[in-house]
Amino acid sequence: MSRVALDLGFIQIYWYSLMIALGLFVGVSVILIEGKRKKVDEDFLVNLIFLGTIIAIIGARLYYVAFNWGYYQNHFVEIFEIWNGGLAIHGAIIFGGLFSIYYCKKNKVNILRVIDIIVIGLIIGQAIGRWGNFFNQEAYGSAVSLKFLQGLHLPEFIIDGMKIGNTYYHPTFLYESIWNVIGFIILIIVSRLRYLHLGQLTSVYMMWYGLGRFFIEGLRTDSLMLGSFKMAQIISIFMFLLGLALFIYMMTKSRFEYRYNEEEQPIEGLKK
Repeated sequence: MSRVALDLGFIQIYWYSLMIALGLFVGVSVILIEGKRKKVDEDFLVNLIFLGTIIAIIGARLYYVAFNWGYYQNHFVEIFEIWNGGLAIHGAIIFGGLFSIYYCKKNKVNILRVIDIIVIGLIIGQAIGRWGNFFNQEAYGSAVSLKFLQGLHLPEFIIDGMKIGNTYYHPTFLYESIWNVIGFIILIIVSRLRYLHLGQLTSVYMMWYGLGRFFIEGLRTDSLMLGSFKMAQIISIFMFLLGLALFIYMMTKSRFEYRYNEEEQPIEGLKK
């Protein structure tokens, strides 16, 4: 399977790059739609997304390189070759999340309300971006049989793509992509609930993604490691517990207090 989507001679466009770009486009579009629905100032949101995306991509790469420094210290130039893969979503979430908090505080905008909007676009963007791993033939799981993959009733092109060398592997990219699509649907439904507190959409995202990633990561063979532990599983546990704590904490508030679907207000009404 070719990793190159389009060869123009003077430049090659990789499927990985296209899928990441498509994920960003869809994710940003969803965020802007949700922001408009919540009457968040579009200029504020566009600036946050633009700067936050740059920071998130840098963070995703730094995170990946840090856990593979033994290789990259001898192949320094390859650090910049992100089209070959190596963007860790947890790094993007950490760096992008910290920047979002900073940017919201700088502009005196309610952090939880804005992040509640962002996570809806983030999770669908993740679902699409995972297909870049498929075309790069990376982020797969342990070896399985052809019969196992056929038993999942997968399209033939996915089964063929999961044959690396002479061995078939778990399509963990697909498991996570489907999990995230379901999570996106759940977040859309939850966001329309009448009594929803600020931060609860973020907490649902953290619990849903953390839970799914923990088990899916258990199948992967290319995990970033911290000693004998898979780093993604450690962070997934932390995400789930933090999300659960936030959800429970906001449940202690009155149903009329810190509501996500409070009377719709422009950006001035979101300020603390």
